[in-house]
Amino acid sequence: MLEISRPIETTLLLPQSALREIEKLDCELAYKFQNKFTFCSALSRALVSFQANKTRPIYRWYKYKEAFSAGLVEYLCNHYEIKSGRILDPFSGSGTALFATSELGLQSEGLELLPIGQKLIEARKLPESDFTNEDFACLQRWNQERVWKQTSKRISLPELRITKGAYPRETQEEIENFLGALSHEDERMQTALKFVLLCVLESVSYTRKDGQYLRWDDRSGRRAGVKKPFDKGEIPSFEKAISAKIAEIVSDLQNKGQIGLFAVENLRGDVKLHDGSCLDVLPTLPANFYDAVITSPPYCNRYDYTRTYALELALLGVDEKGLTNLRQKMLSCTVENKAKDLLALNSNWKQAINATDKQKLLQSILEYLEQQKDDRSLNNNGIPRMVRGYFYEMACVIMESARVLKSNALLFIVNDNVRYAGASISVDMILSDIAQELGFHVENILVLPNGKGNSSQQMGEHGRETLRKCVYVWRKA
Repeated sequence: MLEISRPIETTLLLPQSALREIEKLDCELAYKFQNKFTFCSALSRALVSFQANKTRPIYRWYKYKEAFSAGLVEYLCNHYEIKSGRILDPFSGSGTALFATSELGLQSEGLELLPIGQKLIEARKLPESDFTNEDFACLQRWNQERVWKQTSKRISLPELRITKGAYPRETQEEIENFLGALSHEDERMQTALKFVLLCVLESVSYTRKDGQYLRWDDRSGRRAGVKKPFDKGEIPSFEKAISAKIAEIVSDLQNKGQIGLFAVENLRGDVKLHDGSCLDVLPTLPANFYDAVITSPPYCNRYDYTRTYALELALLGVDEKGLTNLRQKMLSCTVENKAKDLLALNSNWKQAINATDKQKLLQSILEYLEQQKDDRSLNNNGIPRMVRGYFYEMACVIMESARVLKSNALLFIVNDNVRYAGASISVDMILSDIAQELGFHVENILVLPNGKGNSSQQMGEHGRETLRKCVYVWRKA
């Protein structure tokens, strides 16, 4: 039997035609929002990333690469005159928005799913509450006397499949000694010392966080068959890394009165954290209660936080099943996310789903990606499911944000646009269009002066295209 193939001209024209339709709809949406885009010279990629925190006392302790900076939070609060009330961050990460708004005298409340973020925020709250002179002395004693070297107790380092062999043998032994020694301290010091340990895991390992995965140094022995060599540079000894981190923390806390972070004691607001997924926790929060939302959700960029933070999650006791559960509970941002039954989670989200259903640009993109999947043109068949899940779940988050915000309150979102199979996805305009259907007025879309390029694979196949990085400013109607 002869196989009848699709005509060559149809095979070539269909994707091009679909891309032209996406471009047309994108232009129509750009015209709709043309007066909302504001190129903001005060913003930079450093300000809307962790980079601006790297030299800032206290915020520099743990390198949470996906965070935005305290400076961005301060800029938004000052520019939009948010001077009192309660702030919510549904994707708290390492807690930058929570602590930066607390320093401005605001009450802050956050939601965080990943145990690493929860632990970072828990530890950061210690010095702002009841960290005593005895606690400082204990930290200094650990550093001066190398307490972990004197213990006879060793606690095995928990591992996941993707973290096996992550450390030089001597380093792993010292980490296990450190865990054994800290078990003799009180609960508060255990929290502080485990936080210090979390801060150095990546630097003393053979790995480097690289977006979608952990990149392994050639010295690990795990890169057999990988052609492109990778050397992450110096891997410090455990003693050197942990001592430097303790010294940095002690110095920052001792000088905090002088550096101005907490100079006006009576202005500090409370910091409260809810553990869990925003899709589960947001609906339980009170309506018309918060004065602003400041957040940066996971981007629609395939980054898998459960892999990039695997060293830390393993140390915190997350097992293989727990890792899978975390990945599925996260906002859909990776190709391994399964589709969520949103109406089964919350029957009140029909409006959010309907608003997303009728967003023409998004639906055209989803249709194109499904076509590319059928044509076997995608490098991963999970991309259409991920993109669909991302926008439908974000619509539910937007709807819940409108519910919990007070009338006329502002919502700030930091996010990136993305590109798949040659189709540019204007996340900023699509979400802003959906937000208008769910109770928000688009006040501004603040555009960074310098966008970011698409991936090397996208550039190789479809050419380079600068993608906008923005801060959305929406006001509850």
